[in-house]
Amino acid sequence: MKLAVLSDIHSNVFALQAVLSHAGRRGVNQLINLGDILYGPIAPRATYDLLQKHNFVTISGNQDRQIWQADQQAIDSNPTMQFILQDLGPEPLDWMRQLPFDYQLNEDVYLCHGTPADDLIYLLEQVESGRPVLRDDAAIIELLAGQTAPVILCGHTHIPRSVRLSTGQVIVNPGSVGLPAYTDDEPCSHSMENYSPHASYALLEKRHDQWLVEHIKVPYDVESAVAAAQLRGRQDWTHFLSTGRGLR
Repeated sequence: MKLAVLSDIHSNVFALQAVLSHAGRRGVNQLINLGDILYGPIAPRATYDLLQKHNFVTISGNQDRQIWQADQQAIDSNPTMQFILQDLGPEPLDWMRQLPFDYQLNEDVYLCHGTPADDLIYLLEQVESGRPVLRDDAAIIELLAGQTAPVILCGHTHIPRSVRLSTGQVIVNPGSVGLPAYTDDEPCSHSMENYSPHASYALLEKRHDQWLVEHIKVPYDVESAVAAAQLRGRQDWTHFLSTGRGLR
């Protein structure tokens, strides 16, 4: 079994095209999407349409919920949300509503966006210092809330990372396909940074009862993604996409 694990596409169809092309050349037989799929100022509908052409196992992320749960006040106060809803139309909203929170792929592999209990919490990192710092072993195990799968796939942080716990479990975050950096005020002011505009994803392959993990950085047409963000007035995204760095 060879898995291509994608997360946090964030409407970046240009990055998604490059990752799918690369994964196809690597002989992948299962595509996995860990959520935060269509929120962003780039190409929500085109991203949705491309995903529908492929056989993904897909779960929901916090910003997928943010789209279909948005009330009128949230829409009126957020020009990016207005663009997303106008660009998407009703079909992708119905699709996002039915996405599962998490998913047990098989006896080995479990999927979640943040943690098994909360899609807003980072499983592997704490950010009180303003930057991601790996949690200690006991804290990660506590956040797993009893989930015992040997391989746990999570997203949300945009930081590619593989961690082996004292339980023997391996947690893999593939990083972000479409947004290599961001700055956020929740749960405190912090930046997630990859220091490169590349699209990130992970390959997992089971050989002789062992899982091999490969983190991959894929170049893509960053200029087109930046131009789309600029068109929607998102200079912050222009910076994130072109540099892989947060705001100073």
